Amino acid sequence: MSIRKKLSCLWTLGLCLVASKSSTKVPSIEDRSFKDQCVKAHNEMRSKVWPPAADMKYMILSSSWDDGLAKVAKAWANKCRFEHNSCLSISYRYHPTFQFVGGNIWLGGLSIFSPKFAVVAWFNETEFYDYNTLSCSKACGHYTQVVWANSYKVGCAVTMCPKLGEFETAIFVCNYGPSLVILGNFPNKPPYTKGVACPLCAEEETCKENLCQYPDWNPQGKAPQQISCNPLCLVPVLLRLF
Repeated sequence: MSIRKKLSCLWTLGLCLVASKSSTKVPSIEDRSFKDQCVKAHNEMRSKVWPPAADMKYMILSSSWDDGLAKVAKAWANKCRFEHNSCLSISYRYHPTFQFVGGNIWLGGLSIFSPKFAVVAWFNETEFYDYNTLSCSKACGHYTQVVWANSYKVGCAVTMCPKLGEFETAIFVCNYGPSLVILGNFPNKPPYTKGVACPLCAEEETCKENLCQYPDWNPQGKAPQQISCNPLCLVPVLLRLF
């Protein structure tokens, strides 16, 4: 085979490889498998906290995923800004039940992305968190939100943001309810109560995977209304899927 033909074949093969990589599907917030992966990843990490948690809530696959939180996450991810949504801290701005909503964000290649990969990365910030002093030696806010004991609802989304990386860069955002409580840059109380797993679960809860499982996480809230933030943030987010 001539050098020209070899080069032509290599060039064609390269195009095929690029095409196959670029066809990677970005999961929808309506995708049941994606929802389950997000919830399972959080439960897995929450059950591994050290010191152990006595009051950590279990996220139930059937009821802990929240479509409203997922829409907020999708709308923010679609902005392709690798920064947290500051509007989440505005009282009752994004959810009819939760006064404040928490948020985590991950940026990386789509080829390595999975909900578990991102949640594990957030959880690994535990090495920078000191439970006794409630302080961080480096960034650890993603970790404290993942293991915030009272968070029992989650909604996540992923979006392609090619301008933020060289090739197929994705942003993954998760929102939580209720949010962790912040004073300054750090939570003003431990994210959970340390102790043997589950003794501080409520009477109606059972212990599952070292976590407190309530029969069903569907609290009654105010009727959903058009929820918006100021124009610099997000308008509107619960009634419109960007």
